[in-house]
Amino acid sequence: MSEAVVTSKTFTDPRDVLVKPVVSEKSYALLDENKYTFIVAPGSNKTQIKQAVEAVFSVKVTGVNTINRQGKRKRTKTGFGKRADTKRAIVTLAEGDRIDIFGGPVS
Repeated sequence: MSEAVVTSKTFTDPRDVLVKPVVSEKSYALLDENKYTFIVAPGSNKTQIKQAVEAVFSVKVTGVNTINRQGKRKRTKTGFGKRADTKRAIVTLAEGDRIDIFGGPVS
């Protein structure tokens, strides 16, 4: 039997990797540490996330941490349902670089 080679999905456009920024109290607090939080495509890896952020925002990324979050189980009228699973990335930028995601000054 031949071994199957597992390859990650290739993204042609860097905007396919980054879905949207996360707006929460924790993500706002991390802005002071020059860390930005994004919801990313579930099939993306840390290298692809780093390259996408550098390409889209023209900044230097020093680190990427990823979090796989399971969707919550919720009750519906007919039984139980489940919210979608999401993948988040906390991206650390180099000193002096900044992304103006929310359009206002960082407090």
